[in-house]
Parts: sequence; structure tokens; C-alpha cells
Amino acid sequence: MPLKNKKIFFKWCYITCLPLIISSCSSIKNVKYFKDISDTTVVTRLADVKYTEPKIQADDILSINIQTVDPAATQTLAQGNVQNAAIGASSAGSTGGQNIAGYLVDNKGYVEMPVIGKIQLSGLTTEQARDVVRERASQFYKSPTVNLRFANFKITILGEVTKPGTYVVSNEKINILDALGLAGDLTVYGKRENVALIRQGDNGVRELVRLDLSKSEVLNSPYFFLRQNDYIYVEPSKSKIASSDAIQNRNITILTTLGGLLISIVAIVVSATNN
Repeated sequence: MPLKNKKIFFKWCYITCLPLIISSCSSIKNVKYFKDISDTTVVTRLADVKYTEPKIQADDILSINIQTVDPAATQTLAQGNVQNAAIGASSAGSTGGQNIAGYLVDNKGYVEMPVIGKIQLSGLTTEQARDVVRERASQFYKSPTVNLRFANFKITILGEVTKPGTYVVSNEKINILDALGLAGDLTVYGKRENVALIRQGDNGVRELVRLDLSKSEVLNSPYFFLRQNDYIYVEPSKSKIASSDAIQNRNITILTTLGGLLISIVAIVVSATNN
């Protein structure tokens, strides 16, 4: 094989195999959680994380079920759980928008219920809101029982995960590991050391927090448990960026080579025609 052809051959091999090599390295390194815990450790005792219950905000949808000794009154109250459109929200295993039954919290923090009227619930936990609704319902009904929870507790997961999207969960006590599990876990290109969490605080100010999932101390973070409308973003690792650049360079090389080949063919045809 001529020297020139050998150089072209090895160049093609390098460009073609480089993304595969990078992918292989990425799948071996930087995919472990809690690297600071020894593989031989059988039991590791961790400090308890103080769980702070999420508070009700404007635009939340609440499922409120009031049971009374009067079946007719119970039926009337149940009809108040109207269908509210949750645009773009999806639960695990489903996609697209869906309608969620419940009471919408308006922009002033009120919900309006049949018979008992408008009640301000924003800024309260679900337990506190349950007590408020029960107290109001007691003015109209005998011995009411109230069940209140979030109907649209949603979180959005983006970036290097298997199934990015918005997820509506039924359990308000969800942590970041639960959320990543819903999204099918991080890909091998996900940067576990720098996961971004975006949250709107109680004062209305948004905050961005960086979480290191490669260390067990994340389990003690006050941001370990999520709140409704949290955003999780998993950055791509350097190997993903390098792999993308390598693929782009390979495509450019292929196009350049094909262009040169086409020009050579045209030149040969023109030369043959002139002769």
C-alpha cells in the first residue's frame, strides 16, 4: 500500500474509532454515586435529614376530599374537584398534557369550594391547610373529615438523563434520587459531580444550587428533598462534549473527502471528453 494511502487509512480509523474510545472511557469512569463510601463498607450510618414540608403556592392544584355524615353534602363537595389542564405535565410512563382533578389555587392564594366558599391556603403546608379547611367545613357540616394533598406536584428533569421531561408525582415527600429514578437515571455522560437544582423560594426569589451526587454528604443536604416545580439539570461530561466534537469533525472529514472525490471524478470526465 502506498504511503499516502496508508496515511489516509490510519486517519480514517482514528476519526471513526475516537468516539467509541471516548464512550468506553465514559462508561467506566465517573458513573458511581457516593464514591466516598468504601465498597467494602457493610453499614454506614448517616445523619437524619430534616424534612421541610413544601408549602402551597399560587397555581398549585389541590385534591380536597371532604367526607361528612350527610351523603348528599359529600357528593356536592366532591363535584368541586374540577378538571384543570396541566399543560406539558407527564407522569412516569406517559407523555403529553393531562387533566388533573382538583381545586386551583388562584394568584392571590385562594381556593373556592362549594358551600364553604373561598379559603386562603397559600403559604401553608398540606397538613396546615387540612386543618383550615376542616375548621371552615365544621361551620356547615357535622364532624367533617378532610383529606388534602397536592394533585399536581410536578418536577422537571433535563439534560443527561434517560427520559427527560416533566413528572407529576403523587407523593410530596420525594427526593432527588427518586426523581432521577423516574427519569431512568443519568446516562453515562451525566456529570454526577455538578447537578443543578433550580427552585423558587418562599420569598419568590429563584435560587440555583449545585449538588454533588458522587459524595454521600448530598444525603444530608437541605435540598435533598424536592419541592413542587423544582427543575433538575444534569450537565454533560467533558467526554460527551469531546465525543460530539469528534463526531462533528468526522462528518466534516467525510464531506470534505466526498467533495474532493466528486471534483476528481468531474475532472476525469471533463479530461476524457476533451480528448
